[in-house]
Amino acid sequence: MARIAGVNIPTNKVVKIALTYIHGIGRVKAAEICGKLGIPDERRVNQLSDDEVLKIREMIDRDYHVEGDLRRVVAMNIKRLMDLGCYRGLRHRRGLPVRGQRTHTNARTRKGPAKPIAGKKKVTK
Repeated sequence: MARIAGVNIPTNKVVKIALTYIHGIGRVKAAEICGKLGIPDERRVNQLSDDEVLKIREMIDRDYHVEGDLRRVVAMNIKRLMDLGCYRGLRHRRGLPVRGQRTHTNARTRKGPAKPIAGKKKVTK
């Protein structure tokens, strides 16, 4: 099992797919990494040599923000918005959708489970 950027990469998957297990690397970046290093598309992780794994690890450390560093950068960006008191920061602080979605209905993922209001009855038609 290869360990890259602090993540155990699954050994029986194709390299492009296995790299997406790292937070901050999606399909496009994984394909870009494989292309730059000359790793064939059909190569699996268990077929990689130690030298190739080392090259992948070095390239990711050098060129990309991944895992803990990326999470820290994102958290700092959100904290900066909240400290500024801008609209997006206020939405983050209140736990509401940030990008203009409706909240009258839906938005249950951000708002959490519905809380019943005392004295309010459902309207029947």
